[in-house]
Amino acid sequence: MQKIALLGFGFMGAMHADVYRLLPNAQVVAVVDPRGEAAQKALQDARLEGVQIFTDWPTALAEGDFSIVDICLPTDLHRETALEAFTNGKHVFCEKPIALNLADAAAMTKSALHHDRQFMVGHCIRFWPEYQELQRIVNSGEHGRLLSLSLVRRTGRPAYSVGGWVNMADRCLGAALDLHIHDTDFLLHLLGSPEAVFSQGLLDETGWSSITTQYVYHDQIVTAEGAWNYPANWGFLMRFNAVFESAVLDFDSRATPTLMLTTGKESPHAVSAPRQTDVSSADAEKIISLGGYYHELDYFINCLERGEPIGISTGKQASESLNLVLTEIESARLRKLITLG
Repeated sequence: MQKIALLGFGFMGAMHADVYRLLPNAQVVAVVDPRGEAAQKALQDARLEGVQIFTDWPTALAEGDFSIVDICLPTDLHRETALEAFTNGKHVFCEKPIALNLADAAAMTKSALHHDRQFMVGHCIRFWPEYQELQRIVNSGEHGRLLSLSLVRRTGRPAYSVGGWVNMADRCLGAALDLHIHDTDFLLHLLGSPEAVFSQGLLDETGWSSITTQYVYHDQIVTAEGAWNYPANWGFLMRFNAVFESAVLDFDSRATPTLMLTTGKESPHAVSAPRQTDVSSADAEKIISLGGYYHELDYFINCLERGEPIGISTGKQASESLNLVLTEIESARLRKLITLG
């Protein structure tokens, strides 16, 4: 049984708690959150029992009995807490993005290696069933070569973060880093590094609230858009359109069904994304709703259980995704194409 301390119990901490409750080989034994009574109520709402609550991180490290730290804190706090966890012999799962800058990301990755600890970053789209089906079709070549791909991620102005930190430019850098990085990371996972990027963005008091990037690949047209400058009640949308030589695959998170395939021989029809099958029917609906959040943590915990190294969403891969997004931001700032080395 893997014992976990959740560091931060806001929106994402509660999401991770929902996942761990479904994993038979994982148990949340501690929550670290300075809000005290508010964190206690959140734990009750999440139906977590027998969990120690710590209001400060040093006390949790000194007194808690856990081997994994799950960091769900503002991005500017990732480096400090991860380094302390590694130094104290803990494995770390850290929410994305890995850090605000490459120096912090490098320090975290280096520390994990130095202390021989497992380190994974929460780039959940690599584990999202519909995106995994896209990757399967690309790799199989069953519909020919991928010709073009567009990805979209839009949401209302975020109001879910504790203290509103995601709307503070110096703590988050805006939608470009906190939201759009999902698609940038998936593109690196799917196609590797592009030759160049050209980005346009909107900068406001919260940071880069909207960004659209054209990625220059040798034989594909690839674009991605991420924005959270919509009205708060607009909702959330993630979508992609993938054009192959003999088919088109469309995903729309607001549609039912979400995933549609069109070929030259057939009308548009629903296709099934890979789903978890070895669970009770009572859990299946919850797992589907959790999507990649469930699958990434299930993968992380199972790697630890089997003593296998993390191979997906590693610190190194997360650093590469951070580097590319920071290059996109620089392209938007300069309003010019940037070639990658």
